[in-house]
Amino acid sequence: MMNQGTVSIGTKGQLDEDVAFILAKAAELKLPSLSSMTPIEARAEFARRLSRTNPAAPEGVDAADSAIPGPGDAIPIRLYRPQAAAPKGVLLYFHGGGFVVGDLDTHDAICRVIASRTGSAVVSVHYRLGPEHPYPAAIEDGIAALRWLAATFTAVPLAVAGDSAGGTMAAVVALHARDLGIPLALQALIYPAVDQSGDFPSRSRLAEGHLLTETDIQWFTRQYFVGRELPVLESDASPLRAALHAGLAPALVLTCGFDPLVDEGDAYAAALTKAGVPVRHVRLEGAIHGCLGLAAYLACGRAALDQVCDTWSAILGG
Repeated sequence: MMNQGTVSIGTKGQLDEDVAFILAKAAELKLPSLSSMTPIEARAEFARRLSRTNPAAPEGVDAADSAIPGPGDAIPIRLYRPQAAAPKGVLLYFHGGGFVVGDLDTHDAICRVIASRTGSAVVSVHYRLGPEHPYPAAIEDGIAALRWLAATFTAVPLAVAGDSAGGTMAAVVALHARDLGIPLALQALIYPAVDQSGDFPSRSRLAEGHLLTETDIQWFTRQYFVGRELPVLESDASPLRAALHAGLAPALVLTCGFDPLVDEGDAYAAALTKAGVPVRHVRLEGAIHGCLGLAAYLACGRAALDQVCDTWSAILGG
C-alpha cells in the first residue's frame, strides 16, 4: 500500500550542495541551452548529455524493441522484463524532453532500474514529437499505448509514469484511463507541467540559473503547440484544468524546490488530494528540474528514482 501525504526532503529554500556544484560547473562551461538550437540539434545534444549523467543501468533486465499500432505511424516501444521472475505488474513510461527531445535510449537506464528494483515490466513509449508532429499527436500516441497496455496485460496491476513532459503525458493518460474505464494502480508524475497558463510565481522566481529556464520553456511550448493559440488550457494540455479529478488513480507527485514548474506541480498534488485521490507528494527541496537524468551525480536524482521504485513496489506488495 502506498504511503500518503506530503514528504519534504532537504532544506526548504536551500540548494543541495551537489546541485549547487553542478549548476556552477554548467555556468563555468557555458553549456548552450537546448533552446538555442534547432530541434534536431537539441535532440542530439540532449542524448549526449544524458548518456553521461543517467543512473547506472543494472544487470538482470531483458529489453526488446518493437512497435504498436498508433493513430499515425506505428509507435516505437521498448519492453523491459526482469529476468528473475514473472513481472508483478506493468508500468507504462513516458520519457521527458519538452515534447521535442528524448527517446527510448535517453531513458533506457531509468526504465531498467525501475524494472530491476520493482520486479515489474516497464514499457517505454516513444511518442511523436514536435514540431514535426505538434499537439495533440503525443497525447494521441499515449492514449493508444494505454489501450494497447490494457488489452495486452490483463492479469497484473497497471501503472503510468513519466518525467517532465512525460509526467504531463502520464497525468493526461491517467485522466483518459479513468474515462475509458481502464483501472490503473498508480500514476507517477515526476516534475510534470500541468498548466500551460504560466501564471505560477515559480515560473518568474526561478526563470534563470537552474538549468531549465523560462526561455527554454517558451521554446519547447512553441515547438509543441505549432499552429495553436497560446496558452492551450484544455485538459489534454493542462491537466490541472480538467473539469474533474475525482476517481483518478493513486498518485505519486514529485516536485523540486528549484524547478520553475514546482508551483503547478504542488497545485496538482493539492487538486488531486482535494478530489479524494490517494496522493503521495514528495518535495525535493534542494533539487532542480531534470534531476532524474542527473542521478549519476545528484543525490536528489537518486532520491527521485527511489521514490518511484519504492512507491510502485509498495503497491505491488513489496
